[in-house]
Amino acid sequence: MSDIITYLFETKAVKICGENKPFFLTSGYISPYFVNTHFLYGNEKEATEFLAYIDTLLADRINLPKKVFDKVIAQYESNAIYKYTIDTMVKAITDNVNVEEIDYISGGERRDWYFSNLISYILKKPHLTLFKDMEAFVSPYDFSSTEKITDLTGKKVLNASDLVTAASNYVRSWIPAIRNLKGELAWTCYVVDRRQGGTEVLENEGIKAIPLTNVDKALFEKALESNVINEAQFEMLNGFLSEPHETMKKFLINHPEFLENALNSDEKTKKRAQILIDGNLYGLN
Repeated sequence: MSDIITYLFETKAVKICGENKPFFLTSGYISPYFVNTHFLYGNEKEATEFLAYIDTLLADRINLPKKVFDKVIAQYESNAIYKYTIDTMVKAITDNVNVEEIDYISGGERRDWYFSNLISYILKKPHLTLFKDMEAFVSPYDFSSTEKITDLTGKKVLNASDLVTAASNYVRSWIPAIRNLKGELAWTCYVVDRRQGGTEVLENEGIKAIPLTNVDKALFEKALESNVINEAQFEMLNGFLSEPHETMKKFLINHPEFLENALNSDEKTKKRAQILIDGNLYGLN
């Protein structure tokens, strides 16, 4: 999957922090890298604009699937990176699953829709549009109509997704949404496995996981070889992969100015730094 790795860096879907400048996550924890897999839509600008467009459609669930599909099919036909990503996902699915056994392709609100609608179209399988409140809508593969679905008895579903971290969206929304309709989420294909326990969670639920690539040492070695990062960044990333909590705790101890600067930064950074401090997330108090 070397081309997928190349494109992850080319589109800045994987962002690596500057030396001694880890990213704050919403949780208040810090990380030396951040993943925005949906940037494989082509580039950051187009991916961000598309996400904003999706937000304008969320209140109109009947018309949303077709409008999303119209956007992604046009992008697929015009952007080589996006086309390659979708085609690679389709190949991974056909290599690992008997497609005849798949009754539906699903995608969950919102970033899954960058991938699931097109995979549904290419594999000629009806599409399930899943929402975080567990409502589900079904469309034929050409998205010519959409209606709410109330029964999936005996049907098997493959979910297409952008990335898996801890699989919280699956556990909270996608798995129960399909089970509530008496269907089975049997497989899932996603672009990036962040290797933070999500794949194991899915497999424990009886779901076959098909990731295209992993956030691992090989990924960051390629970044080092390509001069995307330097040795100091690589060492932090490598340490984070094996011991994320201890690596970031050590960083904070060695760089007390990092939190001081964060508390005097913009509102978003200040808020996240305060969460880290108030929650004593790294046991520094």
